[in-house]
Formats: sequence, structure tokens, C-alpha cells
Amino acid sequence: MMKKITFLLLGLCFAAASVQAARIKDVAEVAGVRSNQLVGYGLVTGLPGTGEKTPFTEQSFRSMLERFGIQMPIGFKPKFKNVAAVIVTAELPAFSKPGQRVDVTVSSIGAAKSLRGGTLMQTFLQGLDGEVYAVAQGNLVVSGFSAEGLDGSKIVGNNPVVGMISSGATVEREVPSPFSRGDYITFNLLQSDFTTAQNMANAINDFLGPQMASPLDSTSVRVRAPRDLSQRVAFLSAVENVEFDTADSGAKIIVNSRTGTIVLVNTSS
Repeated sequence: MMKKITFLLLGLCFAAASVQAARIKDVAEVAGVRSNQLVGYGLVTGLPGTGEKTPFTEQSFRSMLERFGIQMPIGFKPKFKNVAAVIVTAELPAFSKPGQRVDVTVSSIGAAKSLRGGTLMQTFLQGLDGEVYAVAQGNLVVSGFSAEGLDGSKIVGNNPVVGMISSGATVEREVPSPFSRGDYITFNLLQSDFTTAQNMANAINDFLGPQMASPLDSTSVRVRAPRDLSQRVAFLSAVENVEFDTADSGAKIIVNSRTGTIVLVNTSS
């Protein structure tokens, strides 16, 4: 029995995985072409008694009223059961232009019980550099819920203090991209491999001509590109569809000690 298993294993090993052809766009991405994370602090109003009363919520509420020219009386202690302080996050896709809209996620940072039924007030969304790139506002959609009984029992479904606003933020500023700068475009492999990087460079050189592409390391391949932006877009459209042979991934042998089964798994197929 062991001899049969050994011969079977050797046969599987000799039947190694074949090299697979893939397009460049399937296994690599262009350096610098990525989404950007945005974050902001704001207030959700109109809650049906599920808000909170915290020092920073009160301070934020007073600041909001002052922007509208309203001064709260000294010593006045308003109740904030219909207000909640929130953090607003969004992903700004690459090449987003002013006027386009993106989805936002709104999360409570205080003691609010639920954001259901609330409206996000105008909130500035900032990037890593502190600049405002989008402005968010709108009615929240909350999938979670919570309910309490008179006996103190409580039931919570999903997360009632996190909501979303579809197309809730308007882009106000375009994020600078290195895509249109320099004489080169760099492709970064999704999975680092020296052989795959070399094969990609060879395929590009066969398509464009010698010395047009060169691998920088196991992840990056640099390609000479035209400087004119319209030509660069057409150039990239052609290059990213070039097919080449990716490197073989190492085969894995899985042994099930309970059943005595031996399986060779080809991770490249």
C-alpha cells in the first residue's frame, strides 16, 4: 500500500503545474493609482431620543450654532437626546473629480444608543495632509436596531450606531496623482516574484521594443511612457492588456493522517 502511495505521489510531482498566461492588469497595479482615505468629525441630529449628552457633544453643538450666529444663553444646559457626535469616513477613488459623489460611513463615538432616523450635518472630510477633499451631509441608513423592555431586557441586532449615506459626500478637491508626472510608469505585482517580474518586463519589451521595461525588484517593473497625458492613457491601455507567462507557484503536499490521503495541490492553477 505504501509503495502505491509513493508512486502516486511521485507521479503527481512530475506532473507539475503548467505555466499560466495572464494579462498585466490581472496581476499588477499602476503605482500611485489608488484610493485615498478621508475622515471627518460631525454631528447627527434628529434622533428620536437615542442621542447622548457628553462634553464634546455639547461643545460641538454650541460651535455649530455660533456658525449660524446663534448665541446660547450663559448657564443654559440643553438636553441632547436627539444629537450624537460621530466620525465620518469615506474612500476617495483615484482620479475623482470635483462634483462627483462618494459613499460615507457614519459611526458614533459617544454614548448614543442608535443613529436610526438621524441626519448628518455638513461635515468636512480631510485627507492625510489635512486638506478638505469632500463634504458630507444627508440622511442615514442604519441596518441595526435595538430595543429595551420595561423589565430591563434588551435586544440588539447588527450595529445600530453605525450607518451609511449612499453618495453622501461631494468631492471638492482632486487628489494630486503621480500618474501624469515623469518619464516612467511603474507596475507593482500583487504577489511578489522575481520570475514573474522578469517575464513581465520581457513581454513588454517584446511588445514595445527593447529596453522599454526593466524589473526593479521582485515587485516592481518600470516602463518608459510618453509624457503627454492623452498619449499616456492610450499607452497604458495597450500595455496593461499584454499577456505573459506568470511564474509557477510552489506545489503543496497535504497529508491527512486520519484517512491516509495524500494530495498534491497546485496553487498556480
